[in-house]
Amino acid sequence: METILNKFDPYAALIGRILLSLIFIATGAGKLAGDPAATIGYMESVGVPGFLFWPSTLFELFAGIAILVGYKTRITAFLLAGFCLVAAALFHSNFADQIQMYLFMKNISMAGGFLILMRFGAGEFSLDNRTAAAAD
Repeated sequence: METILNKFDPYAALIGRILLSLIFIATGAGKLAGDPAATIGYMESVGVPGFLFWPSTLFELFAGIAILVGYKTRITAFLLAGFCLVAAALFHSNFADQIQMYLFMKNISMAGGFLILMRFGAGEFSLDNRTAAAAD
């Protein structure tokens, strides 16, 4: 079994990065293409200033792309872990609503995935790895 897993090893980080990045790229792009007023209204309803719409949306989009391609992965993963924890606490802490509890756990789980990515890096198929190889 270990041999089979070793063969998959070079692709695991790539697939993990793709899966982790999709939600941020999709939501960032969706917010930019949609009605910012609706999102700003939701943000303000939980006490988050509406002016943070643009920086947070652009962060979601560009951090998602950075994770996807494996660029500055460790620092970006650290920042996304924090983003997920803050979003969980601000937007999904109403545990009386089961959906909000699930969304809270989703954000906490994604933060865990990003912390693992921060610790172990982007893997073989990444811009980080290409840059490191070029420096050698």
